[in-house]
Amino acid sequence: MRRGTVATALVASLALAATACGGSDGDGKADGPVTITWWDTSNATNEAPTYQTLVKQFEAAHKDVKVNYVNVPFDQAQNKFDTAAGSKGAPDILRSEVGWTPAFAKKGYFLPLDGTEALADQAKFRPNLIEQAKYEDKTYGVPLVTDTLALVYNKELFDKAGVQAPKTWDDLKKAAATIKDKTGVDGYWGSTQAYYAQTFLYGEGTDTVDAGAKKVTVNSAPAKKGYRTWLSLFAGKGLHKADTTADAYAHIQEAFVSGKVAAIIQGPWEITNFYKGSAFKDKDNLGIATVPAGSTGKAGAPTGGHNLSVYAGSDAAHQKAALTFVDFMTSAKSQTAIALKNSTLPTREDAYTAEVKADPGIAGFQTVLPAAQPRPALPEYSSLWGPLDTELPQIAGGKESLDDGLGKAQTSIAKLVPDFGE
Repeated sequence: MRRGTVATALVASLALAATACGGSDGDGKADGPVTITWWDTSNATNEAPTYQTLVKQFEAAHKDVKVNYVNVPFDQAQNKFDTAAGSKGAPDILRSEVGWTPAFAKKGYFLPLDGTEALADQAKFRPNLIEQAKYEDKTYGVPLVTDTLALVYNKELFDKAGVQAPKTWDDLKKAAATIKDKTGVDGYWGSTQAYYAQTFLYGEGTDTVDAGAKKVTVNSAPAKKGYRTWLSLFAGKGLHKADTTADAYAHIQEAFVSGKVAAIIQGPWEITNFYKGSAFKDKDNLGIATVPAGSTGKAGAPTGGHNLSVYAGSDAAHQKAALTFVDFMTSAKSQTAIALKNSTLPTREDAYTAEVKADPGIAGFQTVLPAAQPRPALPEYSSLWGPLDTELPQIAGGKESLDDGLGKAQTSIAKLVPDFGE
């Protein structure tokens, strides 16, 4: 790295740390308007402008509070917050990925929100999303947006081939072959990322771990069955071979939005990008279906999304202002505005207005939410995909066997949850 780049990075790092401090004295009494800092981890191009507009609306309605808005890249935010919170320099509010919430709660970084104004409308939110914001029976976040994975497909290509959205993985293989015969393009392109492979585990009634029994199950017989199905979808007529490069995500996405592949597994965070593609200039051409089921006959996909969480280390004045801000941002009015601008899924039922559901992407993903599986309240859970993100591309690329790869993943995951048995 060049010296100039290092200097620039250092200045940026110091600036980010400085923004984490609010504007009050040590005893929590504000001198003029209270300035709270919010680290927003949304996409800076597609989503952040909507949140910035809402911040201005909040400030207009609450003259005694100023919001220092900071957009922090999602892939950097977890480590940045962990470091900042450990040194008492964290922002007052974090847009926390649902998997981070129990981990930071366990460390004492987040304020319990039960009984506060931030959760006054708790009954309006989907119960499984509130449950996912809990750790040891206390709630540490208010759901802002939610998501899950679905089979997204090109209706025109499916119609030309005369096939329907598949209900099982075997149905998908047959459909992919027919699509290839009838249209010349591949019917399906799968991902080697662990998060996307999670649907195959749920389809066999298992997971990477059994949190209740405290067992690592990623190498169990049901898990192997799921991963064998996942692996089988990289070879065959109409099934695109595995892409194990660093840019695989972008390659799959580009192929889908340009009509070069008929179906992929994807989440609603890409809705706005789907619509930018040549294949979906007509938004109604975007098909959305529940992920295919495994041998259990049941389909399941991981639940993702983001909560707004309040830093436990902020003083009383900042916490009070932060709670008011969280209540505003997660209100039905704000969530409706976010959905309309960003095509993301609200977390409360009263935000699914007729206008919101007029977006075919949102309406489609809303129909698949019942198949979303909540994550266990295990602080380490999200980190368990790390070893699989190392091993699955090796398996899909033919560089190691399924048994060897899952065995290595099992060993690595066991180290992350040392009190679990194998």
